[in-house]
Amino acid sequence: MPFKLPRPSRLPILYVILGVLILVSVVPMYFYSEKVESINRERLITNERLLQNTVTRSLAEDISEHQEQLRLMLANFSSALEVSSGGDLTAEHVQAPELRALLENFVSSSEDLAYATLLNSEGKGISAGRIAADAFLQRELEQAYAAAREGRVYNGQALVVGTGKTARTVMLVSTPVMAGGRFIGMIASVVDLQFLIRRLQEVSRGGLTPYVVDSQGRLVVGATSDYATGQDMSKLEIVHNFVEQGSKAQMVAATREFSLPDGEHNIKMLGTYSPVTSLDWAVVVQKPRAEAYRGVYEMQRTGRILAIMAIALSVALSVFAARRITNPLEVLTHSSRAIARGDFSQRVHLNSHTEIGELAATFNIMSAELEQFVLDLKRAAVENRELFMGSIQMLAGAVDEKDPYTRGHSDRVTRYSVMITREMGIYEEYVEVVRISAQLHDVGKIGIEDRILKKPGALTAEEFEIMKTHTTKGANILRPVAQLKDMIPGIELHHESLDGRGYPHGLKGEEIPLLPRIIAVADTFDALTTNRPYQRAHEPKEALRIIHSLSGKRLDPTAVAALTALYERGEIQVVHPAHVGLALSTPAMATESGPLSQTLSAAGDPHETAFIQTTRF
Repeated sequence: MPFKLPRPSRLPILYVILGVLILVSVVPMYFYSEKVESINRERLITNERLLQNTVTRSLAEDISEHQEQLRLMLANFSSALEVSSGGDLTAEHVQAPELRALLENFVSSSEDLAYATLLNSEGKGISAGRIAADAFLQRELEQAYAAAREGRVYNGQALVVGTGKTARTVMLVSTPVMAGGRFIGMIASVVDLQFLIRRLQEVSRGGLTPYVVDSQGRLVVGATSDYATGQDMSKLEIVHNFVEQGSKAQMVAATREFSLPDGEHNIKMLGTYSPVTSLDWAVVVQKPRAEAYRGVYEMQRTGRILAIMAIALSVALSVFAARRITNPLEVLTHSSRAIARGDFSQRVHLNSHTEIGELAATFNIMSAELEQFVLDLKRAAVENRELFMGSIQMLAGAVDEKDPYTRGHSDRVTRYSVMITREMGIYEEYVEVVRISAQLHDVGKIGIEDRILKKPGALTAEEFEIMKTHTTKGANILRPVAQLKDMIPGIELHHESLDGRGYPHGLKGEEIPLLPRIIAVADTFDALTTNRPYQRAHEPKEALRIIHSLSGKRLDPTAVAALTALYERGEIQVVHPAHVGLALSTPAMATESGPLSQTLSAAGDPHETAFIQTTRF
């Protein structure tokens, strides 16, 4: 008979409990841990790719914003040149002291501008800056000039000027100067790319190797001296991919794994590029894949060790280990969702020396870097706005400085206009439109001849017609700047009258937007309460009486009521400066029944009222 093993009479409970415990705890935990490991691996890989993508996009946006700001400065400077030169940059005019002063002020307005030159249609001109144009930069200027004659802007190649510690990486940017649709010259500025090098160096402290290449794969700038400006980087697979994609590469960022030759070996890398569409550049960051995925490898190794240990431990330890895994994951998930909502201040606080603790530390580093990037972007936006407002105040100040008797006029009109707007309860975004428009409301006077602008007596009819053009001149100066289109009505229409007797278009009533109505009230109040060579300043109460007589005829009643309320509460204080060159022979304006009331009934611009002989605002 065949041999048979004896069947035990009972199954030991130890084996049953052990089997059940293994079945219900160890086996599910094993599969669970494998699943968690897979999820975390994908998250870490995604986070690393997201980090690289965020870094490159942030740098690309910084470069684009900087380039856009430079273009705006060039456009403003070109408009100022066109007005100051009267559209004439011939040899006898291009050397004018006022044009040279404008060019020097333009270069000194930004620490990133190392050099600037203004050339007329004959290739002659002036220059200013802290560097000299060498042969390479001269060649760039020639190419820029050729592009300007064709009506095109020009973005040059990155060049290194100077040697040793004085070496600087720069780029030439130029724009044509047009007058009446014809080419009259070119403005070219040399931008110091040191600001970009500093940003790249900041990024390199996080373990990434950042650099910028042009559309042909040549290096623009890098964070280290390992590569030189102009070096061909297209041999690197990620750069080659950018160059090969051409115009398609300018649409989206891309992350790639590639090999980097290192002697006899190839280092596997993870890299990302983001395009800078305005310059046909790309920002590239790269990192060894082993370092980029270090957290993944450590998590895998540690996870397997924990899985083996879990088999040998009791159910209690298994449950404890499961909780130690799931609880941190919930925290990570919550923090990840917070970051997805834009809250980069979230941090994971775990007192753990396992791979979960390392994962939390990596997550915290990533959160801190993302938060810093967001703060940098916000700070850059604030700095750009401050620079923008400073440029506007500088331009308004230049207009006021043309006439010493109206110094500070634009600032006072701006202050009054903002106070009136807020008193009227208009939303704060509109207040900013009022602020900028009021600051620039007289910018067109930069194109009015001094003999008319500074005339201490009454203007002739011909002179008054010329003076009235300052509204349209101001609008034309700002019209090329798209960001200022909402402010143009306040500049062009602040001398319109509700009864249709204003200028330049003779608009009536509701045809006049609210913006110029507010500025008109503030402008009139400042003109009446300011000493001029042809007018002694009125007391505020007398000025308000005159303004009230114009309410509903020339001036907006709501804005007048707001100004009155502000003055009655003491929020508007008028300090009369010393009487400078005051014409004592000015006709009297004391009573409402005298010449003032007669001419007020004519309405229209202050040049058409009783202060036609005394007030010029």
